[in-house]
Amino acid sequence: MGAQVTQVTQVNALDYESTSRTAKTGGLTLHYHEAGPADRPDAPVVIMLHGGGPGASGWSNFGRNLPVFAEHFRTLLVDQVCFGRSDKPELDKDYFSYSADAVAALMDELGVAQAHFIGNSLGGGTAVRMALNHPGKVGKLLLMGPGGVSLNLFAPDPTEGIKRLFEFSGAPEPTKDQLRAFLGVMAYDQSIVTDELVEERWASATDPETRLGNARMGAAFANPAWQQDWMLWREAHRITHPVLLTWGREDRVNPLDGALVALKTIPDARLHVFPHCGHWAQTEQADEFNRLAVDFFSH
Repeated sequence: MGAQVTQVTQVNALDYESTSRTAKTGGLTLHYHEAGPADRPDAPVVIMLHGGGPGASGWSNFGRNLPVFAEHFRTLLVDQVCFGRSDKPELDKDYFSYSADAVAALMDELGVAQAHFIGNSLGGGTAVRMALNHPGKVGKLLLMGPGGVSLNLFAPDPTEGIKRLFEFSGAPEPTKDQLRAFLGVMAYDQSIVTDELVEERWASATDPETRLGNARMGAAFANPAWQQDWMLWREAHRITHPVLLTWGREDRVNPLDGALVALKTIPDARLHVFPHCGHWAQTEQADEFNRLAVDFFSH
């Protein structure tokens, strides 16, 4: 069974519903958003992979960036497995490998031979695993405070952001105050943590299906048999693709010192640091982030 909708949405009609798609592939149903330049059906493809916070999805992370990217690229915002409106299966391998295999199968279903990737936090880990396990499907990688490949040299583990995440996810009955505390750690500019954002993420994060997906993802990371598989910094030297590491200078989830091992070991890596920025560069420094990414993927 193929994707329900295959045409690319024109840039001037970009809202949640008009860009929403589902595809059945590899035994999974994956949800994603798609848009691109209608007059360029052969435009390069960019796949964006979101982070792993409560209520996260492709749209919540990158919906505001989509109009800019869709002017240049066929752009897909994918709900990773266990998130958003994608399936929430029990995993039989580490999360990054499972999610990367699902994205690779989605690419095959959509006829996408190769794509550039943007991965934020958890999505950065999936993007790295894509490059390691499915190298021919990957063009360039833009990694935003990525999980797995970052290794804290100075900041203590767990970081403040990870502690807040555990507090929310591990609570039998999480509270809005716990969610607001987590979202507050994500951002340098606290004005973006609005009541509207909290309510939006709360509705998603407390949905029973979302909580099931979160539990199954967490179980995969807790499985000792797969622990080394998600320590991607051990394999970073094998990444042959051009890589742009991006970090918020004030990131309290994956702090800036976590970039140094990846920068040293990935053969074709460069680093861009956003000042006055936390874990959400695509939101807090949207204009600079968009320009940087479009330029990186275009040259």
